[in-house]
Amino acid sequence: MRIFAIGDLHLSFSKAVNTKDWDQNTEYKPMEALDSFWYQHSRRIFANWHSKVAEEDVVLVPGDISWAMRLEEARHDLQFLGRLPGIIICVQGNHDYWWQSISRVRATVTANMYMIQNDHVNLNGLIFCGSRGWICPNSALFKEGDEKIYCRELIRMENSLSGAGKGPKIVMMHYMPTNEKHEYSGFIQLFQKYNVQDVVYGHLHARACRYRLPDRAWDINFHLVSADYINFSPALIKTL
Repeated sequence: MRIFAIGDLHLSFSKAVNTKDWDQNTEYKPMEALDSFWYQHSRRIFANWHSKVAEEDVVLVPGDISWAMRLEEARHDLQFLGRLPGIIICVQGNHDYWWQSISRVRATVTANMYMIQNDHVNLNGLIFCGSRGWICPNSALFKEGDEKIYCRELIRMENSLSGAGKGPKIVMMHYMPTNEKHEYSGFIQLFQKYNVQDVVYGHLHARACRYRLPDRAWDINFHLVSADYINFSPALIKTL
């Protein structure tokens, strides 16, 4: 089994996806309108995913899956994702407004998809935990109202980690788990407390990727897997 990761898919399909004729597909918020580098990004993700990932592999998707505002609007994006090979494990991103009731979300996705919220997934003794995360204190972007959300996300992350047992753990979160100065945070404290080995995250795009964490710090491996940063191709995290 191999572990891959790719985040920030930013899908916005208006109808069921036709993978035989991509010209028939329409998007209500095409990413290429924001940045030409994203031209036909969903088609590129589809091709790269199929070229790398086998059915027995795991693919982690740390948030910003769909631009949809409501779950019903996200159904074509979730169906597209669920048709891809592998076991797919997701956490919520800051743009996943459609992710409200976790029971409704889980009832909507395909059988090969797991959605983590205050819990974890155990596959053959390898444990996957996570939460959305948030902007960390002492960031230039951190405002007064962010403290409450940051503390809530720490609780959600600990809920995910605390029930997972003592096996090897991979954490996925949407936000980078530190501020842009890479200062020690509550998330890093939790990762050390629960012996986390690898952390995958997204959220950073374009020039903001210069703020990414080093590949290893605090005895933890960190992996930035925003789709554009890894050229729309799932990144190999670990081979078992």
